[in-house]
Amino acid sequence: MPKPFNVNRSHVLRAAVLLFLVTAVLLNSACSLFRASKRVQVPQLLEPLADANKDRLIQEANRLSTTKSLHGRIDIQFEDTSFAAVGLADKYRQVDGTITMQRPGRIYLVIQFSFVDLVEMASDGEHFAVAVFQGEEKYKRFVKGTNSAVYQKLEDQSQPTNTKDGNKSEKKTVSALSNLRPQHLTDALMIRPIDPTTGNIYAQSEYFQEEPDPRPQAKKESRVLRGYYLLEELSPPANNESRVLRRFWFDRVNGIRLARIQSYDDRGLLVTDVSYFNERVFGENTTASLPSRVVITRPQDQYKLSISYQEPTSVQLNKPYKPEVFVLQNKRQLPEVDLDAQKRITANQ
Repeated sequence: MPKPFNVNRSHVLRAAVLLFLVTAVLLNSACSLFRASKRVQVPQLLEPLADANKDRLIQEANRLSTTKSLHGRIDIQFEDTSFAAVGLADKYRQVDGTITMQRPGRIYLVIQFSFVDLVEMASDGEHFAVAVFQGEEKYKRFVKGTNSAVYQKLEDQSQPTNTKDGNKSEKKTVSALSNLRPQHLTDALMIRPIDPTTGNIYAQSEYFQEEPDPRPQAKKESRVLRGYYLLEELSPPANNESRVLRRFWFDRVNGIRLARIQSYDDRGLLVTDVSYFNERVFGENTTASLPSRVVITRPQDQYKLSISYQEPTSVQLNKPYKPEVFVLQNKRQLPEVDLDAQKRITANQ
């Protein structure tokens, strides 16, 4: 006698078959989804990466801040970034310079082209002066002001002429350099040391940045990942708030090297961005290992300045200078522009 047909058993069998088919389709779709369709080029991580703690990073930063004074010849390349927002920038011709610096914040700089003085500038740490020697009579001037003040950019007062392109380039270079402020160079070239006893807070973190491949055998347009340690310098807490004062970047590839310092104002806006390259031995008798090329970017002042030491071994280190060395006098009786006086008049209008 045949067994009766079991309806429940038939439903179970159908459900099992349907579940099997659905599972097979999903597995096949998942395999297709996660299967690599093609290989893509990604930036290679530069190795080996050195490890360091916060104390080691502070030690490296302070190693570059032990030089008390410096005197030597430099090359200067100025770049006006006023049009950076639209992808344009004016790069002026390279000029020579003789620089003398001494802590804290003292500097005297003479800028020349073909052995002719273009600009002289100085700062005693509190006040600065800039003397412009080249150009038309209306263009020559002696500018003075206070380091801590903020001023508007001086405009080119010379009239357009039909001079040759070389002369135009020289005049634009002089105009650009006349808007430099000597105190912008002191912190960049003679780094202020990190002093944990001041009450500032220091926090360490790790960062990886994509950059052009610096290796000699690298193909054009190839990119790499470079590892950094970041050391944040923050103000002591006030009303439960701190602000970033400086950010130190330490390159970790093949050792620990201070590569960059960013400084910020009271509103947290970037004031100065300084990058350091090509560390060399400076000096003869007294020596130090220092960056031979420094690039200073001032976003709010809209310029970039590249400074390279011509002969690092001929740079004089740690020679004491009298304070009057860093005072610029208006010996050529140039028309004076007192930026503080102009600012007071504008404020009273």
